[in-house]
Amino acid sequence: MAVTVQAFPQPAEADVATLQARVEQLEAQLAELAERVPEDRVTIVVFSGELDRLLAAFIIATGALALGQEVSMFFTFWGLNAIRKKRSFEGKSLMEKMLDVMTASPVAPAGMGLSRMNFFGIGAAMMKQMMRQKNVETLDDLITLAEEMGATIYSCAMSQHVMGISQEELRDSAEEAGVAGFLADALKSRVTLFI
Repeated sequence: MAVTVQAFPQPAEADVATLQARVEQLEAQLAELAERVPEDRVTIVVFSGELDRLLAAFIIATGALALGQEVSMFFTFWGLNAIRKKRSFEGKSLMEKMLDVMTASPVAPAGMGLSRMNFFGIGAAMMKQMMRQKNVETLDDLITLAEEMGATIYSCAMSQHVMGISQEELRDSAEEAGVAGFLADALKSRVTLFI
């Protein structure tokens, strides 16, 4: 029995060039898509200056860090008070000084009240007592832990400027950033939260 071998026609040079161009185009699209895939990152916008919300932000941040995620926290407006280490009136305008005094902005996380049922600080004192009884970390401890674990702490440049908060008033770990800098991190993140 005779076997017939059928020869396949050789592709024309134009066909090969077209296929190569299409492969290059697909590889470029694949590389672009790979750049858009979120990384194992968590980004948290911290807008609130209230104890319970700040506790939630730092518990989530330290939990994500413990799971091997990169964490960026962007502190803006009242959230800046969480990363404030001191208050300075030096070099501030009258309006900036008044804002500091009128809002009774705490100088450190220890002075923060609750978002609900604060009752002139009694609610916050009760919450802190209950946390001590249950061996829950304080807000100060959680902030330090997040810093030690490698969280990136951004302070909003625009909020600092508007509220008259200098970089010297903030924790040493705080890096001043604008919205573009924050969004560069957020766009790469798998999870973004607003607290």
